[in-house]
Amino acid sequence: MRPARFQNFAVEARAKAPDVKSVEPWQEPDRPFGVHILFMSGAQIWAAITATAAPGEDYKQPENPVSYEAPAEVAYSDLYEGGKVTPQLAEKYLAAAFTNSGSPEIETVYAYSVKDPATAHPGLGLRFHSEARIQLLFQHTARSGQDKGNSPFDLQSAF
Repeated sequence: MRPARFQNFAVEARAKAPDVKSVEPWQEPDRPFGVHILFMSGAQIWAAITATAAPGEDYKQPENPVSYEAPAEVAYSDLYEGGKVTPQLAEKYLAAAFTNSGSPEIETVYAYSVKDPATAHPGLGLRFHSEARIQLLFQHTARSGQDKGNSPFDLQSAF
């Protein structure tokens, strides 16, 4: 799945995540694709979308999605600790949300901090049956009513 189509998919898939209030397309001059995620608590994440093309894929050609069986649904992990979201809790929760989206293109979804606890940047990885990958990197976080600020990757520990 290519970044532009994934951005649209992420906006549509949020309906299946009970603690997600909205997902909107988001971009910055150096980040053409991303999503702004608003949780029911008012906590927010701005995540950049990057991609690794499937082997041999040419982005100048039309996309050929590869579909098989969608991943089995998983339980949603806790999103809140003491009423607040942390980047690590958000990773796990959103990994479950994308796993449970029912997309037959998705092979697997993983939270970066679960796969590698020493990861420098929280986010998610999605691997598709086509062997393409999407990386959803958390760029900004904010508490309810706050703006995202200006420093990418300077994430709040709880928001």
